[in-house]
Amino acid sequence: MINDYLEVENAEGMPEMADSALALEFLLSIKSGVRNAAYAITESRTPEVRNAFRNQMEQGLQLHEEVSNFMMEKGWLHPYNVEDQYQIDMKSVEAVTMIGNLKLFPGDTSRMGMMAQIDSDE
Repeated sequence: MINDYLEVENAEGMPEMADSALALEFLLSIKSGVRNAAYAITESRTPEVRNAFRNQMEQGLQLHEEVSNFMMEKGWLHPYNVEDQYQIDMKSVEAVTMIGNLKLFPGDTSRMGMMAQIDSDE
């Protein structure tokens, strides 16, 4: 990996990792929306409200399928092969650990000289 991590395009594999992470976050949000819509159906009093939530849930399920298929085509998701998914997850863990160990900030984070100083004599 190139150490110029301040420029994303120079970070080996980083754009694809960011894309896959965003896609996974989107997929998890969709799942949460479907679950919440299903729960809302059981709490609804009127048929009109239940139908509205049912439609929302069905749209969420359709979107989930589209995003899942996209992620499988890209090789970011292997729901039918646990070993392959495990390898992808371990690669992600290694990348996160590496990013966490990067020295992004100087050791001295003192802000002296960065702000206007007020003299104590005044």
